Amino acid sequence: MESVSSAIRKALLTGEPRAKCFAARDVARRWRMGKLAFEFDTPMPAAPAWPLEPELLPPNRMPKRGKFGSERGRIALWHSLAHIEFVAIDLALDMAGRFGAEMGEEFVSDFLSVAADEAMHYALLARKLETIGSHYGALPAHAGLWEAAHTTRHDVAARLAIVPMVLEARGLDVTPATLERVKAAGDDHGARILARILDDEIRHVGFGTKHFLAIAENLKKDPATSWKSLVSTYFRGAVKPPFNDSARLAAGLSREFYEGVAN
Repeated sequence: MESVSSAIRKALLTGEPRAKCFAARDVARRWRMGKLAFEFDTPMPAAPAWPLEPELLPPNRMPKRGKFGSERGRIALWHSLAHIEFVAIDLALDMAGRFGAEMGEEFVSDFLSVAADEAMHYALLARKLETIGSHYGALPAHAGLWEAAHTTRHDVAARLAIVPMVLEARGLDVTPATLERVKAAGDDHGARILARILDDEIRHVGFGTKHFLAIAENLKKDPATSWKSLVSTYFRGAVKPPFNDSARLAAGLSREFYEGVAN
């Protein structure tokens, strides 16, 4: 029987977006069906395989999106979201493959299910781009999203603190306003996609918070204090309000965590 780490590595090293989506969902399905062994005999790659496009740029070189009401602005929005979800597939796969041995089977199950969700989100957004006359790769994209994984590759607590509990939690904050803007523009189809993503991301942040709390309990550390220390060490950006407190609380992330570090 193939090890789960071997299957995850193959998915991470699949660069073509559609194929990566199929690979991520296949790993999650085979794991769920008991067709992959809980063995970690294969190391994770230093970085996943990605397509030649989009061109990846540092944040300060990213072009401005333009107003949402314009064609350019709409394409830029959906392209940005597609890129976030595409990278999120690899973030979830790497989480399961890199830290699964020490964290256990439930951890692997949780983050492989996240990878499958992110693959579905990317597919929805890629099709959305096609319906408005564009495609993923047509515009440059943010190069910094994988950096959070690279800088926390040695520490599962740091990875959980930064990826689900900062980056994905930020999605809980900004998605509702984007959804309302899309709905106000008469794009009910786009609004349904964003509503589905928001619901799933609450669960994803919840997985991260659950496992972070378990680590803190095992180490007899105060969870909020530990989280703040890790964020100050590993997160280069700012934890910015406004916060979607209800969605964050639904994910187990109370204001005790983030109120004191907000900028």
